[in-house]
Amino acid sequence: MFALKCSGCVMKINLTLSRNLHIKRIELLKKCCSILGVDQSADQNTVRRAYIELVKKVHPDSGQPEASEERFQQVDEAFKILQEKFAKNRRGIFEDDDEEVPDIDHTAPQHRQYLTYEGYGVGNPFQRQKQYQQIKAMKAQERVLKHRMDKSQADEKALMKKGGYFARDHLYKTKYGFDRVVEDYIQEAMSKGDFNNLSGAGKPLSNAQTQNPYLDFTTHKLNKILLDNGFTPEWITLQRDIREALNELKRKLKQERIYFGEYPLAGTQMKAWETILKNYEEEVKQINKSIDKYNLIVPIFDHQFFRVNLYKLSEDILKDPDLPKNQERLSGNVGKDETMKSNETQYNFLGFLGSLF
Repeated sequence: MFALKCSGCVMKINLTLSRNLHIKRIELLKKCCSILGVDQSADQNTVRRAYIELVKKVHPDSGQPEASEERFQQVDEAFKILQEKFAKNRRGIFEDDDEEVPDIDHTAPQHRQYLTYEGYGVGNPFQRQKQYQQIKAMKAQERVLKHRMDKSQADEKALMKKGGYFARDHLYKTKYGFDRVVEDYIQEAMSKGDFNNLSGAGKPLSNAQTQNPYLDFTTHKLNKILLDNGFTPEWITLQRDIREALNELKRKLKQERIYFGEYPLAGTQMKAWETILKNYEEEVKQINKSIDKYNLIVPIFDHQFFRVNLYKLSEDILKDPDLPKNQERLSGNVGKDETMKSNETQYNFLGFLGSLF
């Protein structure tokens, strides 16, 4: 108990000292003008000239009889305060003259402030630690007392429901003031049945507002309007066309593969296979053109396509062990004509897509 009283005395002394270190702003400005030896109505240039003349005399390195480090710091601090006042006046900021501000003679340097124990206590670190523990004990006692008082007040004004679904639960009370007011109102309304006939009761939350975080709101809304009216975004349509074109290209190459032998192909067969691949180069070029356009407009990076490499694709088909091999063509000219006709149709289709986009 004695320790608590002593701690209270220390805090009281600190408060008294802090009051003595503050003066009114108007008094501080008068004091600064007196230190610099200028009138209170002096302008900024007059204050600057007076400051320069005083610094030449009181600076510790000036060699003058009036040189003093303490006096120089006092002059410098007074000049800074007046300069700050002039700067605020130029911006139209006028502060209250009766407001209490720290005195110029008792401004503590930054390095002399205690950064440990929340700034409490005086003396050596051991003494400050002891004082800090005493202050913490006092604060803890105050918090316990406040909690008990709030609890007793809550017992008198508790909100209690009767019957209903929550009858088997414990009675809820307002224990922490405003922090529980909203919850109390909600529970009270639930006990009265105000939430029983809500339109969305028992249904999952709507996903209407969910959207790609990397897509701007305007584009999302435009896509939604198009979908609601039966339209499809351009990138989805283009994606479908690219997939269909790739599948058709693979089907044609697999159809040609059945007329060749085991991999690796012999010299004559390899030349014949390369001749067939040249017939599909224009088709692959159109597919890659569509892929480039698709990759620029697709909103999701993971949905982009790699460009088609015809020779790599053909090598994968040649290595496929599940495809039949060494079959004879029924008619060389007929198969070739059908292949060329199919290629021409595909070129026209891809050219039409390119003209659209």
